[in-house]
Amino acid sequence: MELPDGVVTFIESAIAHIYSYGPLAEQTVVLVPSFVDVQVEALSEAIGFDKETLSYTLGMFLCYPLGLIMLMLPYGKMKHAFSFILGAFLLQFTIGTQWIHHVISSLVVYVMLLTLPPKFNKLAIPVFSMLYMTLGHLHRQYINYLGWDLDFTGTQMVLTMKLYSLAYNIYDGHLIATGKEDRAAKKCAALSLEKVPGIIEYLGYTFNFSTILAGPGFEYKVYASACDGTNLLGGTKKPSNVWPTLKPFLASIICMGMFVVGNGMYPLLDPTDPQKGTPAILTEEFLAKPWVHRYLYTWVALFFIRMKYYFAWKNAEGACNVWYAGFEGYDDNGKEKGWENSNNVDAIAFETASNLKTLSGAW
Repeated sequence: MELPDGVVTFIESAIAHIYSYGPLAEQTVVLVPSFVDVQVEALSEAIGFDKETLSYTLGMFLCYPLGLIMLMLPYGKMKHAFSFILGAFLLQFTIGTQWIHHVISSLVVYVMLLTLPPKFNKLAIPVFSMLYMTLGHLHRQYINYLGWDLDFTGTQMVLTMKLYSLAYNIYDGHLIATGKEDRAAKKCAALSLEKVPGIIEYLGYTFNFSTILAGPGFEYKVYASACDGTNLLGGTKKPSNVWPTLKPFLASIICMGMFVVGNGMYPLLDPTDPQKGTPAILTEEFLAKPWVHRYLYTWVALFFIRMKYYFAWKNAEGACNVWYAGFEGYDDNGKEKGWENSNNVDAIAFETASNLKTLSGAW
């Protein structure tokens, strides 16, 4: 279905107007040295990866040494500042000028948190965040329909979850402080906030380097407890982070290998030009095959496509566990609760789910 000419004209003019600010956005990309970009470009040509995918993959792995540095930093504002600066670096390294969308949406929401009442923000912030993210998705569909782009919408979805939950965390804290807590506020009291975080703490949370690329979008208190060390209080000894880090890391490597091999054997898009070429499952040759063959091929292809996302999510889980962001703390008896704060997905439970409830719970 084609859009009316008037609508097309409006959309084109709106996109052109937004693109006109591109030179200003380029001036904000100051954290990535030019030689790094040149080296990544050369490496992408050498191994046959597109530059965007390679940058994103390198950024994911870079979170591990950054996590070790984060672990060694003193608790407090230094961790928050490091989290923000390195998160901004990763965004500039992976999506370039489009990192400005995270700056804009984060600062707009922070102004809303400071100036508007919590009762209003619990609706206004989710609406703003969802609208901003949705417009990004619509823009991508409009300029590259049925194609594939690695743009800001992926990381914007993680940011949307954070901003959404933060608005409700502050609203719950407001209800509890005024003695008007409802059932939901009581249930979420442990994650509620009495006041808006400081700007450094807020940006450290929204730009957190180990979660900005692929999540998880956990609540602010989970992040803050790892930055101030309170999630490690209450136990007889500090838990080891070695296996909680290695286990998801190794799982991510396996998933990446399965994606590379499986997607090569059963591609959904045009292997030679995934951006603009006709998808493999829409070619005349493929559509001429029996429906059973097409169904089974697509099912297998989608299975391997999911491996790409499992790689990212499990990789991010391990990166969080390096500096104990995934650690849940101790129970009343001083026993470890576990490391579920950083768990993005239970891939095995999802793939073997027998009903929708189990399926959605594992995702």
